[in-house]
Amino acid sequence: MSGNEKLDTVHQNAIHIETIRKEQRHQRLHTEFSINPRRKLHILPDKPMSRKPPEVIEENSDFIEAFHKARQEPTMKYTMPMTESQEIGWVSAPLVSSNRSDRRLNFCRTSTDITRHKESALRSGS
Repeated sequence: MSGNEKLDTVHQNAIHIETIRKEQRHQRLHTEFSINPRRKLHILPDKPMSRKPPEVIEENSDFIEAFHKARQEPTMKYTMPMTESQEIGWVSAPLVSSNRSDRRLNFCRTSTDITRHKESALRSGS
């Protein structure tokens, strides 16, 4: 059948039935729900004029553990970077230990007679 011809009611119904069967084949019923640990929680306070006692919420240790794990930095959560952008800066430890007395790697600000003269000229505004 070419794209220019109109489908009659029988063919449209057959296509609709096939679509429904495909959707039902891949459908799953989810019965377990939990709070997303990567989402910030907003706890709303009670109304100021309400007289009922506040609800006591039980502590769920699995949720708290998942929440803390989601808040960790990526190097603590994973052994290797998960994306290519995480590869940049993944190893944050310095390659060479810092030694302030080593003149090869430590470039402290030094001043000479010429630089002191120029600094004083800049400070005075002339």
